[in-house]
Amino acid sequence: MEPRNHSRLPVFLLLGLSEKPEIQSVLFGLFLSLYLVTVFGNLLIILAIISHSHLHTPMYFFLANLSFSDICFTSTTVPKMLLNIQTQSKVITYAGCIAQMYFFTVFGLLDNLLLTAMAYDRFVAVCHPLHYTVIMNPQLCAQLLALTWLISALGALPESLTMLRLSFCAVIEIPHYFCELPEVLQLACSDTFINNVVLYIVTGMMGFVPLAGILFSYSRIVSSVLRISTAGGKYKAFSTCGSHLSVVSLFYGTCLGVYLSSTWTRASQTGAFASVLYTVVTPMMNPFIYSLRNRDMKRALRKLLCSMLSPQGQQQ
Repeated sequence: MEPRNHSRLPVFLLLGLSEKPEIQSVLFGLFLSLYLVTVFGNLLIILAIISHSHLHTPMYFFLANLSFSDICFTSTTVPKMLLNIQTQSKVITYAGCIAQMYFFTVFGLLDNLLLTAMAYDRFVAVCHPLHYTVIMNPQLCAQLLALTWLISALGALPESLTMLRLSFCAVIEIPHYFCELPEVLQLACSDTFINNVVLYIVTGMMGFVPLAGILFSYSRIVSSVLRISTAGGKYKAFSTCGSHLSVVSLFYGTCLGVYLSSTWTRASQTGAFASVLYTVVTPMMNPFIYSLRNRDMKRALRKLLCSMLSPQGQQQ
């Protein structure tokens, strides 16, 4: 195929996870179920935090925003995939593909930065408990949240803007269920050196710096906890970090798994299935982790569900 004329936009075709008709209906039902669980699970977390005043603390403030980010993160990819299966169409417009890549990166970065802010919150809570309310005041929390949004929005721009300089063939088949940046770059007809440099720089900065912050926070937390003399004190200190540490491990573990799978095998289908882990499974699991491991959250969710299902709650 010939490179496209710059006056004519290319057509992108998302091949999805499978082209077999008999599997399409199974995939539709599976991903619709996973998407609904993700949305409703994270919405329940947000509603529980908003409706219960004892959860109006910095940790739950960031958790509510993480749940909102997870809903948006999954919504950048799964609804389009479901629509394509339902309508038997694989087409996504050039503008739609660029927009999907941008917002997918934005909410991926936002998840990463929110986890870093939550790690800092746990560091202050464990290592400086007497000064916790002074340090983690509402003004600082709002500033940290605004900073995470700003960095995410600006950090996703270089990768998306450099895509606009590339030439593509008239019809591009993407062996994936969404426009993942590395996959699209491989299909460009023009030189992608600048794009790859930008990709590595942004990924390195936005991946390494937050991870380094999380590791530093937990190194100080572990050091502080080990100085506690009683076993009960150590357990109580570690228990405040358990849910967050589980989410961090799941987030970075799935990202590492996808990276290693793409390194060890060149099969695009394998990479697409691996991407399901961090695009769908991780956002879906976060509400379960926090609701199962956190006593306050379990209590708040129980009260919220009871108020929603009871006749009095329905009348109100």
